[in-house]
Amino acid sequence: MALSAVNVLGVDQPGVIAKVTSTLTEHGANIRDSTVTLLGGHVAMMLLVTGDLEADELAKALAQSDLVVMVSAVEARRHFRVPGNGLGYVLSLHGPDRHGIISAISTVLASVGGNITGMSTRLTGRLYVLIADVDLPARTDVPQLMRRLAGVGEQLGSEITFRPMQPDVL
Repeated sequence: MALSAVNVLGVDQPGVIAKVTSTLTEHGANIRDSTVTLLGGHVAMMLLVTGDLEADELAKALAQSDLVVMVSAVEARRHFRVPGNGLGYVLSLHGPDRHGIISAISTVLASVGGNITGMSTRLTGRLYVLIADVDLPARTDVPQLMRRLAGVGEQLGSEITFRPMQPDVL
């Protein structure tokens, strides 16, 4: 069974997600993992799908004039990175839109071995909002990291908060 990464970008309108997922279902593809979001009036989808169709066949099935579709074969892996005893945090930033915000934040996190596992940004008028889920190595000096992030926030004219992630209780 082939594993494919499917990326779709289309104008946001009712039915876009239904159109893509129905086409996948009709061609025997199963969505294993996905993220869907709105980006500047467009719906952006990233999906990992399994099925009998190879990536090029899946791309042909999804090809529609109003969608930008890219499909790539990927290697199936049980774990994409080594699991650890990491610490889960949520970082949020609020401030004016400026060049280099994501670069500055991600560079500081990477310098301590932090991994951004999910991130969303929005520009609302002049307010830029960033929310990121972050995994840190267990031995991270979190107070020092928070001071460094506060310094980055000051340079950007933004407020940064960094708090432990609350586990979901289902």
